[in-house]
Parts: sequence; C-alpha cells; structure tokens
Amino acid sequence: MIDKVLVANRGEMAVRIIRACRDLGIRSVAIYSEADADSQHVAMADESVCVGPPAAAGSYLNVPHIINAALNTGCDAVHPGAGFLAENAYFAEVCSRYHIVFVGPTPENIRAMGNKTQARKAAQSAGLKTIPGSDGPVKDVNEAKAIAREVGYPVMVKAAAGGGGRGIRCVANNDELVALFPIAQAEARSSFGSSELYVEKLIESSRHVEVQILGDGKDVIHLGHRECSIQRRFQKLVEEAPAPSLVGRVNDRITRAAVRLADSINYTGAGTVEFLLDPDDNFYFIEANTRIQVEHPVTEAVTGVDIVKAQISIAGGEPLAIRQRDVKLQGHSIEFRLLAEDPKRDFRPASGVINELRLPGGPGVRIDSHIFAGYSVPPFYDSLLAKLVVHGCSRDEALARASRALDETSIDGLTTNVGFHRAIVRDERFIAADYDLDFLATDLVSVAGVVP
Repeated sequence: MIDKVLVANRGEMAVRIIRACRDLGIRSVAIYSEADADSQHVAMADESVCVGPPAAAGSYLNVPHIINAALNTGCDAVHPGAGFLAENAYFAEVCSRYHIVFVGPTPENIRAMGNKTQARKAAQSAGLKTIPGSDGPVKDVNEAKAIAREVGYPVMVKAAAGGGGRGIRCVANNDELVALFPIAQAEARSSFGSSELYVEKLIESSRHVEVQILGDGKDVIHLGHRECSIQRRFQKLVEEAPAPSLVGRVNDRITRAAVRLADSINYTGAGTVEFLLDPDDNFYFIEANTRIQVEHPVTEAVTGVDIVKAQISIAGGEPLAIRQRDVKLQGHSIEFRLLAEDPKRDFRPASGVINELRLPGGPGVRIDSHIFAGYSVPPFYDSLLAKLVVHGCSRDEALARASRALDETSIDGLTTNVGFHRAIVRDERFIAADYDLDFLATDLVSVAGVVP
C-alpha cells in the first residue's frame, strides 16, 4: 500500500498524477525547478520541493536531488510520469536501493524495452515482425551506409536509447546519411545520454498504431489501440482510440502481439507497444514505451479505465483489477495536443505570458492542462500547453465535438497551434480517416499554411 507519492515530473502530466493520488486518498509531493515555482502542479500538491535550476539536467533529471526530496518528505513512492526519468532503469534501481517504490515497470522491463535495439530483439523472440534494418546499434556511419545499401533507401536513422521523435532522421541517399548521421547522434546524446543509433527501412505510406497494455508481473491485458499517424518531426499531434485504420482480423492480431511481447518479459505496470501498419495491413513492431503515454486519455475515454490509478495500484502490490474479458470499448475519442509553437514557421516553439485563456467544456470534452491566465510559459521544456480530449458515441460525434471545442478555445499572449488543429478537424481526409504518416507533408500546406 502506497501512502505518499513524489511526482517526479512537471506540467499537465504532474497535475494528472496528483489528481489520481487524490482520488486514491494518497498524499502527493511536487518537485519543481526554479522556472516552475508558480506552476499549477506545485500549488495542487500537498507539499513541494525545489530540486534545481531551470535547465532539466540540474532539476528534473537530477537523480540525487529527486531522491533526497523523496526521503526528506517521507515519500514511499515516486511516479516519474512521462519523459525525463520515466524510462531510466538506473533511476528505478536507485529508488529501490532507498526502499522507494518506483511507479512503473521493473528495471529489467525498462532495459528490455527502453533500448530500442534490445526491444527489437525481444520482439523478434516473441514472434513479432520487425522492420528490416540493423540488428543492433551501428558503430559508425560506414556501417550505417552498409545497412542502408542492404535494405534499400530511404531509411530511418533512430536513437537506440529513447523516443519522442528525438534523434531520428529520414535519409534518402548516401550523401544525406553522411550529413545527418552526426546530427542525429548529437541529438540522441543530448536527449538520452547515449549517441547510439540504429537503422531501419522506411515503410512508406504507413500508419502509426499503438496498443495500451497493463501488467502486474503475472498477467498482461490490453486496453485496445490508438491511431497516432498525424505527426510533425516524428512527434504526435493528434491521437484517436480506437484506431480507425484497424479492422477485422488485423485488429485482433495486433493486440494479441502486443500482449504476447509484454507477457514474454513478465511486464509490470502501464506500457505501450507501437507498430507501423503498411498499405497492405502488414504490421511491424517499432518500439515499446515503458511509461504512461501523453495520449493515454483517449484510451481512458473509451474503456473507462483510469490508467494512472492502475499504475499506482499495481506498484503498491495489487494485482490487475480487471481481466481482458472486462475491457469493453465504448464510442470514439480523439486527443489534440495544444502546443506553444508556430505551424507556419516549421513548428517553432514559443514562450511568453498567457494574457487571456478560454478553455472548452460541455458534453464529451476533457481538458488536461497546467496553464492559467497569467501563466508564463518557460522556454526550457516541452511546448505542450494542454490536451483537448473529446469523446462521442461514434467517430462522427467525436469529430463534431472536436470542432465545437476547438472553436471555443482561445489562448492569447503567445503563438499556439489551435488554428492548425481547427484546419485538421475540417480536412476531408481526416474526416474520412484516410490519412497516414505523410498527411502533413501532402495535405495541410494549403489548408493551414504549414511549411512541411
């Protein structure tokens, strides 16, 4: 049983975790950097501790400071949220060393899935199809060139130690590979502390589909799937549950594959298994995320399962509260990531003070956010301001509610992508669910003035 949780995150994710703790009657402690002293998660928690300067390396990634904050406030658990230390096996081990429960998978789970090349091997062992490419990290650009020649251009160069769209480059030929390889290495080193890269064949006209899983170390279930194909710079902007691209037997095969992989490593906690779906409905494992996902609310909307509460309960030693037969999908849900960035300037991040704020409400509308009128958006972190989540009995009803909710939304004082989302929700291909990972490059240049 967990009594007090240190929330090792910030922004809307920290707010989400604190709310789950309150629902469970658990006390919470927020950590914050000097830049986040006036943030909503700090005000909402029962206690708060400053862990360092604005730069994440000195605060939200500072393991000794975070552990000290947990010990000094009497916390018996740490919830890492998403990003920062959420998929750091070392951090999970340090928590265990100090008898602090890590609300997430075991260090062994994180190692098996957190490193993308290790996850690829685990998936192959579990019988999942993977994309042709290198069997492990490539040692240099020459080995990357050899792999690219073997599988054929275009290829993807990816960071082995992380995700979230960082350390990834699409490469069309040898010259691009030579130019972009060191850039991807530097980004991977900066984001994940490791410059290891691997190479995969680019599956063209593909869709990005993921399966939400929950495990207690003995049993694993899935909570259905999500569509995540609308992305910029390999980072998700819009997510749907269930995925409209999955029908019939493919639907069943992909969820069974995700459970089989998680079961093979005795998975504990919440996680996501991600796939690419080609135009012929073949699906390929690409990675697994050993944490809560930003887009988890769409799954909560269609299943009625509170995934964050489930994480905390499992970490406290309780078995899964539901079985696979209990999971029933109801209706359709869509999430829009409202970001401080300018779509017309290559999605350049923005910062500044929110002068006026109007957020939507009404039937089927959920807002997960940490912002308020007068809030100063810092330039040091992810640009996510809020998640607008809509739910309806059908996809058509969800789309209608999305259009209405986006029209009600106003964030004044800095540049955001709200207008960009209004263009998406009225786009004919999006309405028809006829889109793939190339959607932004091919469809919204004229609609939203986006520079691809």
